[in-house]
This record gives sequence, C-alpha cells and structure tokens, in this order.
Amino acid sequence: MSLAATIVVSLIAVLHVYILVLEMFLWDKPAGLRAFKQTPESAAITKVLAANQGLYNGFLAAGLFWGLYLGAAGTHIKIFFLTCIAIAGIYGAISVGRKILFIQTVPAFIGLVLIYLA
Repeated sequence: MSLAATIVVSLIAVLHVYILVLEMFLWDKPAGLRAFKQTPESAAITKVLAANQGLYNGFLAAGLFWGLYLGAAGTHIKIFFLTCIAIAGIYGAISVGRKILFIQTVPAFIGLVLIYLA
C-alpha cells in the first residue's frame, strides 16, 4: 500500500475515534452540542442512542487500525471497513444531512481509490 493510502486510512481511523469520543462522551457537552447542532434537551433524550452510535464508529476505527497493523495482508480488511464507512456516510447524508457525505463518504472513497492505485 502506498504511503498516501496509509496516511489517508490512518486519518480516517483517527476521525472515527474522534467521532466515538464526541458521540459517547461529549454528546451533551458543549463540543458535542456544537458538532451535532443539538440542544441540551434533545441531547439528553438521545444520549444513549448516540453512545451506541459512537461505539459503532469505534468498531470502524478498530477495523481500519487492524488492517493497517497487518500491512499488505490487511488490504482486504481496509477495503471492507472503508466500504462500510462510505455506505454509512451515504445513508447518513440521505437520512440526516448532506454534510455527512463529505465527512465520511468522500474520505473513505479517496482511501479506497488510493488503495486500488497502489
């Protein structure tokens, strides 16, 4: 895998760890409220759901870190998890907001292209 692909996949994994932190621990705090445009009232109601969602983002990050750890042998793992992220981003863009497409799907697609070009 090329250095560019490794860097992009690493950044996507770190992004999903950050999303995990926002959703699991900061959902009803100022950073989480700003990031997700929530009111304190709506955040309180949805806190448990957000934590569950954050856990899933952690699993996506873990899968990418696993693939990176395996190096070339983990290429299929990286492709699988990047594809999951891209599909989740498309669904999120349709169901929640277009911004998710640019935060999740576009980087995942770039990572996939870089992996295939390597």
